[in-house]
Amino acid sequence: MPDAPDLPLLKTHELAVGARHRLCVQEFGAPRGRPALVLHGGPGSGMSPLLRRGFDPAHWRVVCIDQRGCGASTPRGDITANTTADLIDDIRQVRRLLGIGTWLVSGGSWGATLALAYAAAEPQAVAGLLLRSSFLARREDIDAFFGPATGALRPRAWQRLTAAFAQPLLHSLSQALHHGTRPEQERAAWAWWAWEQALGNGVEDPPALAGEALARQVHRLRVQAHYLLHDCWLTDPPLPALCERVPRVPTVLLHARDDLVCPAAGALALHAALPHASLRWLERGGHDASFPAMLAANAQALARFAVAA
Repeated sequence: MPDAPDLPLLKTHELAVGARHRLCVQEFGAPRGRPALVLHGGPGSGMSPLLRRGFDPAHWRVVCIDQRGCGASTPRGDITANTTADLIDDIRQVRRLLGIGTWLVSGGSWGATLALAYAAAEPQAVAGLLLRSSFLARREDIDAFFGPATGALRPRAWQRLTAAFAQPLLHSLSQALHHGTRPEQERAAWAWWAWEQALGNGVEDPPALAGEALARQVHRLRVQAHYLLHDCWLTDPPLPALCERVPRVPTVLLHARDDLVCPAAGALALHAALPHASLRWLERGGHDASFPAMLAANAQALARFAVAA
């Protein structure tokens, strides 16, 4: 499974949205296949071939969007006119552009958050939901990521982070990313990325980043800081309450019990808000989308969606 080839590329579209942003939209798989939308995480990360794993190229027409300021969309790292509502409107425009009536919507972490917000806004277009390592975007979820309780689970990485940046960490890192000199931006991006690696993959001493790899993290985390500082624009109503508007379509939740980035309590709260959903637990996997058990569970869920179509 980890070495599975990428899906064949069908088309690449460039879609102008608003006055500044141009989205990179790609289609993969079968031209007449069942449509599926894949939403990347972050916010800010951009698409990866990993997120298309598990889709049968003979059955699915997979649509991938680099969200505003992310991946191959331009301008990279731009937070102007970049909110959750803007992203939802972008998804609507993509669906109309491609002539799609309904589609399976799949996403992990922030991608799961955006999938739910989109499903609540355009329920008639959603045929099913496949959500991995769901992030609820509540203030408690955001604070916990940079909190002492989480730090106690990864003490070396936590000490390195707190020695370099003052509390509240999110504000300090955001200030450096948006207003610092280039070395200050890179230092903040490295510190944030290293903390993610510690929580997500258990790697407390990751290798250093440099050059384009580090520049990508600066742009990615500018977008992420922008969203987290604004609670992802999901406070009125919060995501669990918003789930009342999500259609009661086939829904699968995949979550690892040892996920420190999006802890298991969030999956339980989401399941309570979506009682019709099937919640599948993985005993191990952290927040790693490439973990073999997560890849296998995702592929199995997609196979069931394909049979049910």
